[in-house]
This record gives sequence, structure tokens and C-alpha cells, in this order.
Amino acid sequence: MPSFDIVSELDMHEVSNAVDQANREITNRFDFKGTGAKYEIVEQMIVLTAQVDFQLQQMLDVLRGKLAKRQIDIACLEEREPVITGQQAKQEVLLRQGIDTALAKKMVKQVKDAKLKVQCAIQGEQLRVTGKKRDDLQTVIAMFKESDIDLPLQYKNFRD
Repeated sequence: MPSFDIVSELDMHEVSNAVDQANREITNRFDFKGTGAKYEIVEQMIVLTAQVDFQLQQMLDVLRGKLAKRQIDIACLEEREPVITGQQAKQEVLLRQGIDTALAKKMVKQVKDAKLKVQCAIQGEQLRVTGKKRDDLQTVIAMFKESDIDLPLQYKNFRD
């Protein structure tokens, strides 16, 4: 029976390349000279460090541009509130990966409401969709591409 997996993954190598490029750009920019502004990757998070709040916004714009150039969907970024202390401002940007259980259940319900002849199974942080006809699976993919899910989805392991 044909099947495929719905996942939400990030290529961490491309993310680290984008962060390196962003670091290089802000070290060369005139308005960031001597400010000690930098980006760091800490586990599943990018930490932005600058002197003042408006610099964080400029750094965030640079980071978004670098990620977009490397085909990383910026919808996976979850920005936390900036923490401003004296001479330093920090902001954490969480990198969201994987489909959490609540979203997976919502997606399964969406497929069942469409009344397609497919079965969905939640497997950890991914969703396996199985059906008798390949056309039904392609309909599911089209349905999720049009849906309002705020997480970038990839479709892998399409087996016939």
C-alpha cells in the first residue's frame, strides 16, 4: 500500500551556515562596529546579543534574510521577548522542529473530516499516511499545503 511521512525538520547544517554568514555580515557593518553584537547557536535556539533593543531587530532581519537564502522556512522561528540588562540586550529565537502531539491530532482530524480513504498514524514527531490509491495521498499533500498550519511541513518516504 502506498504511504508517505509528514515531518517538520530543519537542516541544522544550513542553519549554522546562515548564522555564520549573519555573524560575518554584522561584524562588517558600520553600525555594529565595536558593539559586540553576535549570534550563537545553543541547542535548538539561536541567541542574539547586542547593546540595545533596536540592534536586535536589525539582527533579526539579517538572520531572516540569511535563512531564507538557504531555503530554511522562517515560519519555524519562534521569537522570545528580548531581555535588556544595562549595557546588553539578548533575545532567544527558538527553532521549532517536529510535529507535536496536539498538532498531529489536529492534522489527523483534518484528514478524517475530508473523508478520504487513507489512514493516519502518529509516529513520534511525524505522521504516517497510508492509503490504497496514490491519488488519495496526493490529495492529502495538496490539502496540507493549502491549510493554515504554522509549521513548515515536508513530505518524505513516498512509497508505492
